[in-house]
Amino acid sequence: MLVISNFKRPLAENEELLPARLADYLKTPVGDVRILKKAVDARSRTQVWLVYTLAFAVADEQALLARALPFVAPYTPLPELLLPKVSNMPRPLVVGSGPAGMFAALVLARAGARPIVLERGRPVEKRQRDVESFWRGGRLNPESNVQFGEGGAGTFSDGKLMTGIKKDAATAMVFNEFVKAGAPAEILWLAKPHLGTDKLVDIVRNIRTEIVSLGGEYRFENRLDDLLAIDGRLRAIKVLNAGNGVYEEPVADVVLALGHSARDTFEMLYRRGVPLMPKAFSVGVRIEHPQSLIDRAVYHDFASHPRLGAADYKLAVHLPNGRSAYSFCMCPGGVVVPAASEEGRVVTNGMSCYARDGGNANAALLVGAEPADFGGSHPLQGMYWQRELEEKAFVAGGRNYAAPAQRVEDFLQNRPSIKAGEVVPSYARGVAWDNLSVVLPSFAVDTLRLALAEMDKKLHGFNFPDAVLTGTETRSSSPIRLLRGEDMQSPLAGLYPAGEGAGYAGGIVSAAADGIRSALAVLQKYAG
Repeated sequence: MLVISNFKRPLAENEELLPARLADYLKTPVGDVRILKKAVDARSRTQVWLVYTLAFAVADEQALLARALPFVAPYTPLPELLLPKVSNMPRPLVVGSGPAGMFAALVLARAGARPIVLERGRPVEKRQRDVESFWRGGRLNPESNVQFGEGGAGTFSDGKLMTGIKKDAATAMVFNEFVKAGAPAEILWLAKPHLGTDKLVDIVRNIRTEIVSLGGEYRFENRLDDLLAIDGRLRAIKVLNAGNGVYEEPVADVVLALGHSARDTFEMLYRRGVPLMPKAFSVGVRIEHPQSLIDRAVYHDFASHPRLGAADYKLAVHLPNGRSAYSFCMCPGGVVVPAASEEGRVVTNGMSCYARDGGNANAALLVGAEPADFGGSHPLQGMYWQRELEEKAFVAGGRNYAAPAQRVEDFLQNRPSIKAGEVVPSYARGVAWDNLSVVLPSFAVDTLRLALAEMDKKLHGFNFPDAVLTGTETRSSSPIRLLRGEDMQSPLAGLYPAGEGAGYAGGIVSAAADGIRSALAVLQKYAG
């Protein structure tokens, strides 16, 4: 097999013609043509291209390679993930069932290790009801919300699968397993794949079903409460169950796949002397535009073409004040969602369904925050600072989980907003019009004002006067890193910090891949 990259075809051309067009270009018959990657090139205002990477077969590979055609090379498929053969392995435990914990448990189960999965939240189908109840005005469930519960925080986002990490056997497994669990096959080749919140519930449940069928065990509404160690090695854990009873579970190996919002668990780890350190993260707001504005800005005259769907964007700017700002978790045709996990605090996030057919586009608009910005030398200082910002947003929103919001034009003029313009905020608990400078740190406000103008140069209309800023976005990544060595273990032997909450990932794919590697490290200890 060979591979060709950067193979451009007109937007209107039928994809069934790809083999014929490739044969015409190569001037030789081709067979078994497979799409490895598909992207959109909309840089020109007069033409939009579909850009493919294709694997294909020819009768004489060496003769074709000798012609040295641009972008043609031998095809090397990613290797399959091989599990070590283990015996006499004590039953491992996985804390958390977000992407890292879910895939760690899947690998352990496939190796015959019968993992126990502790999840402080509820199964995804029950969690979905709790989340939707809160969005409709009900009470916040601190243990079952956008942050806590089966599937992790990514379940109520867009299910984005873009990743900056190098694709390898672990990341390939993530994509393949999602497809096996019900995701559309297109995620295997689209340049910007997504699952959609509406599809993720079934996908997560299907993966759980396989883990259980292989001997795994899920204990929902069971929260890690304490660690018991002897001579620097983990020997047991204490667990708080749904009835507020505490029980002790002997363990030898724990994959600690916390989410980035497990603040009480971080405090317990600190008290127990588990080595951790503050980590840079980001703060900011959600910005909402009309989806039609984003479509026109990206696709120009081709906006609304049926083969394109809702446009997205990814922006980053370096500014004269020495800081940077960037967009994150862009949700085409989506909504801004209430994402609090603690009472008396307001947090925002973004979400899209698979169809991405809503009227608004939204994205996090963030500014990086270093430990020097949130002050203090305490390893948990970033987490405490997050809480302060979220409490300010709660107060500014009226203490009822409404979120403070401001039109872009008013934000740039440093004046409170009094009502919506063309963009109606989608935040389900309602917004309180205000000046976001009362809830955001001054360096973030100054940086975001500079960034809006610079981003507008890259994406015309980005600083649209009626675009809405909704605060605050504080949970884009973990403010903490749990230290670990090359063997994936904490200095506390037997503890394997993994995923986004531990500070080693930044999205669904990277967190899942980190969980896979942590599980492999556990298995390797017992490999024959």
